Amino acid sequence: MKPEEILRIVDAIHRDKNIDKEIVFQAIEAALVTALQRQYGEESQIVIAIDRENGRLTGTRDGADIDTQELSGRIGAQTAKQVIIQKIREAERDAIHDEFEEQIGQMVSGVVSRFEGATATVTLGSTEAILPRSEQIPGESFHPNERIRATIFEVRKVGSRVKIILSRIRPQLVQRLFEQEIPEIADGVIEIRAISREPGYRSKVAVISSDARVDCVGACVGVRGNRIKNIVEELGGERIDIVRWSDDLQVLVPNALQPAEVDEVILCQMLGRGIVLVQEDQLSLAIGRRGQNVRLASKLCGWDIEIMTREELDQQIERAVTGFSSIEGLDESVAEKLVGEGFLSYDDLSVIEPADLMDMGGLPEEAVDAIVAEAERRAAAAEMAAADERRKQREQERSDRAAADQAGEVLAAGGDGASAEEAHEAAAGDVDDAASGGVASGLAASEGGGVGPVSAESAPLQATDGES
Repeated sequence: MKPEEILRIVDAIHRDKNIDKEIVFQAIEAALVTALQRQYGEESQIVIAIDRENGRLTGTRDGADIDTQELSGRIGAQTAKQVIIQKIREAERDAIHDEFEEQIGQMVSGVVSRFEGATATVTLGSTEAILPRSEQIPGESFHPNERIRATIFEVRKVGSRVKIILSRIRPQLVQRLFEQEIPEIADGVIEIRAISREPGYRSKVAVISSDARVDCVGACVGVRGNRIKNIVEELGGERIDIVRWSDDLQVLVPNALQPAEVDEVILCQMLGRGIVLVQEDQLSLAIGRRGQNVRLASKLCGWDIEIMTREELDQQIERAVTGFSSIEGLDESVAEKLVGEGFLSYDDLSVIEPADLMDMGGLPEEAVDAIVAEAERRAAAAEMAAADERRKQREQERSDRAAADQAGEVLAAGGDGASAEEAHEAAAGDVDDAASGGVASGLAASEGGGVGPVSAESAPLQATDGES
């Protein structure tokens, strides 16, 4: 290769592949070394250098200079070409990897080009990425040539290629959409402090304004909701709650649980748990469908949140004091201290730091170990009792439904004026009564099961209560 040809090749590859010139020079040098070693043997010590300014070749073999004519004419041209191509591909792969690795978590826009099963291949300029089914919002579908927006989730090298994985289910997508749709966020006047998300269903976004004149919630919603509407449409109708952020958990927790109204928040520092008291008519709203509202609020605040009424808390405290006091080595005064710190179940007690229990009760290490072991045993027993109660309740519900179906068929066939639908409704009421009875019986059985674990998603505090 002539010097001017080398410079021309390096410049062309640099412009076409967006690869640094130094990497191309190194690739050519490595290719020439490989070709000469194949000619003279692998044991030969060969060094090749290319002048970056004029493209001239110099080299040595076992310390002796190599004639430049030999470098440009006698080496295996095909071997050198193959090595150069391989090195260039590796350099191109590395350049693409580095480019997209810097964009992890950022939003990109691409066009769906094809599908392989449920996995969509998305074209991002001159590069292809994949959007697996597991990273798609539940229920959404795409068509070829459709433009979509997603965040870059993972970038990794796979052989000579770069695998770029996109995602539409991560909280980063919600954040990037807010930044794109709401100028105050892009300008830094409004800041997103936290996001919790269950893709396709609901998200909570906590925001705060650095300018007292700017209402952070109102700015995110927009006039007649036009700003938030665009984000909701992009996410396929996913519900978005905009929460006003506060560093005070006494303020943040009620904000995060909206639209439910909160009476009181009790913070248990040792457990990182907040007990939230609400009225009976706000209980289901605070918990949300299948516990979704309280679950998202917990993620947003970074604390476990337990929802209950004042009456349920009083019952839990009474049972916890009684249950803890029944453990050998724990007197009632220590039990009351534990309850005051938010320990309301054997499961809570089983994970207490031994040093904390020693300080709280002035107990020796051996006694603390025995107490924790007994708490673990009782927690396991209570969990087994709860699982058995849930199984019985499911069996009862199936039995009641079967009876309702049979009754509906009989009434419909008899033609006595009652419809099958009415029979189903009546049977459904029986199922609800049976479920309520199961919960009530679980509460009454607490003497045998001991103190059960607190659960935000199932309001009763007893593990033996069954699911609410």
